[in-house]
Amino acid sequence: MIIIRPIRQNDYDALHKIAVESGHGFTSLPVNEELLSQRIAHSEASFHRDVSSPGNEGYLFVMEDTDTGEVVGTSGIEAAVGLDDAFYHYHVGKVVHSSRELNVYNTVDTLSLCNDYTGATEICTLFLSESHRKNSNGRFLSRMRFLFIAEHLERFSDTVIAEMRGVSDDEGRSPFWNWLEEHFFSMDFPTADYLTGIGKKEFIAELMPKYPIYVNLLSKEAQQVIDKVHDKTVPALRLLEAEGFSRRGYVDIFDAGPTVEAKTRDIRSVNESQRCQVIVGDVDSSDNYILCNNKIADFRAVQAPILMRETAHQAVITPQVAESLHVSDGDWIRVIKN
Repeated sequence: MIIIRPIRQNDYDALHKIAVESGHGFTSLPVNEELLSQRIAHSEASFHRDVSSPGNEGYLFVMEDTDTGEVVGTSGIEAAVGLDDAFYHYHVGKVVHSSRELNVYNTVDTLSLCNDYTGATEICTLFLSESHRKNSNGRFLSRMRFLFIAEHLERFSDTVIAEMRGVSDDEGRSPFWNWLEEHFFSMDFPTADYLTGIGKKEFIAELMPKYPIYVNLLSKEAQQVIDKVHDKTVPALRLLEAEGFSRRGYVDIFDAGPTVEAKTRDIRSVNESQRCQVIVGDVDSSDNYILCNNKIADFRAVQAPILMRETAHQAVITPQVAESLHVSDGDWIRVIKN
């Protein structure tokens, strides 16, 4: 069975493999032994922490194929970004240059460096190995985070964001970064991306242009990728849009990929998921649901057919599903149709 659970220290090798597979542009998983170990330790501490309001907690989940014991994917939530390290974006704005006397009116797009999302919850670190990109596993790996958020709202902000991977080639070259590199940074995109991933962000404040950048002064190649996503990121963006996420004019400072946002309680899977009491029994249904228990450190999620008794707020699940979720008759789970 495919389950999702909190990451553990003995998942290090699997996480390192995923960090290598994910490639350039996947800032949240740098290929760095110390940082990956710290990420796991921080996640374990976050899952065990008593929380009444969002802080610097980071929750990292893994998808495990219990038939083989193999970890095949990751998914993460940062409770409140930018509290310890500055969290930068460009905001796309407009400046109007006009002269009534000359009858000239020009509108120019600008990029302004900002920290507007400080304190927001971020969903991040979504990666699924190619061997398991089937049976709605990617959808499951993404959406289950919203069930965890819905079950533990006090741990998260009123706004949830997701940074979408921008356009870059197989070698990690970003047309947007190429322009910034030439004029301000003198380091390639993979290096800048890696330094950010390991927490060395001082160079951003030191070298990034402090004043708004006029978009029409960028190279044509750079202009064309602003607010565009990497081809491999399109399915993830569509899924989030279906959940109610939308663009608000913020883009990544390295590859200019869009950041999307939603109000937490308006997210479809938060708003429409239901809490049901467990009945363990036979299930004669083909309706597939995402299910999770109501625990934190012992969190488990699966996708499986269940028999809903909505008027009684009950869900009939099989003994195998109950075992995978670590629940018994009378316990509570959260469910949403997949």
